[in-house]
Amino acid sequence: MARTKETRANAAPGAGTIFALRAIGLVILARWLFSMADLDAGASLLAMLSSPWACINLVFLFLLIFLPGARAVAERPFHPLPQWLRQALRLFAFLGFLFAVWSVGAFAASAGWRRAANAVAASNGWLLAAPALYAAVLWICRPRALWRTNIAARRFAIGRYAVALDPATRTVIVWAERRKVGQYDARELTVRWAAGHDARATPTPTPTPAVAFGAVGESNGSGASLGAATAPSLTRGDFGRRPKIELLWDSPAAAGHNRQTVFRTALTTEGDRVAARALDTSLQQV
Repeated sequence: MARTKETRANAAPGAGTIFALRAIGLVILARWLFSMADLDAGASLLAMLSSPWACINLVFLFLLIFLPGARAVAERPFHPLPQWLRQALRLFAFLGFLFAVWSVGAFAASAGWRRAANAVAASNGWLLAAPALYAAVLWICRPRALWRTNIAARRFAIGRYAVALDPATRTVIVWAERRKVGQYDARELTVRWAAGHDARATPTPTPTPAVAFGAVGESNGSGASLGAATAPSLTRGDFGRRPKIELLWDSPAAAGHNRQTVFRTALTTEGDRVAARALDTSLQQV
């Protein structure tokens, strides 16, 4: 009996990011072609060649629409783009956002707000939509971890760093966005709460959900509870600074590399605080 071919009902993680970036690129390209429709092809080509900003926009649109090297895979749901492409899009989008805001602001300051409002209405809101599209590309390509925190799977996201712990082999892999920082022995890693924010001394008014961390194969619940320990609050310190943590690598076998800082980052969200506390607890139990 012939079998029907199975198709995936859900898109791969990261496909939405690729779709959103290409849609933004197509919208900007369509508006750009519409604005040059009154000129002939020769005049448009000469205008683009004589304008450095037009060349920058062409490169930006090419990268934004074709997205070379982009591929949506489940292992890196938040990073379907190569690191160089993400940084290039972030740079070009930042330049485009500054140019759009400066152009609209300079026109509004010189012509007055009434004429600026009339120009926005005449352009069907494009004078406001263009900076918003550049800002959307900046937000999509912002620095972020490789995945979300999944305590049960021993995957932690703290700032732009992602940490994966394998309790069977007692190894830890650290990623900075999409770049692999290194692989370490979990028994040689410790979490230090910098700037005087000690996780064991600073109380928190809200209890953290209890999650047991035991070794592989243990079913008696010998793992310590995450809720039994306290985590630092997210209150800002002096000069509005957030509390920070450091992941330290202290290996007696690595000559000249003892007490090395793997990464140092600030706890900006509640999710970062919970992930950092869970990572500290799980490393103590390895």
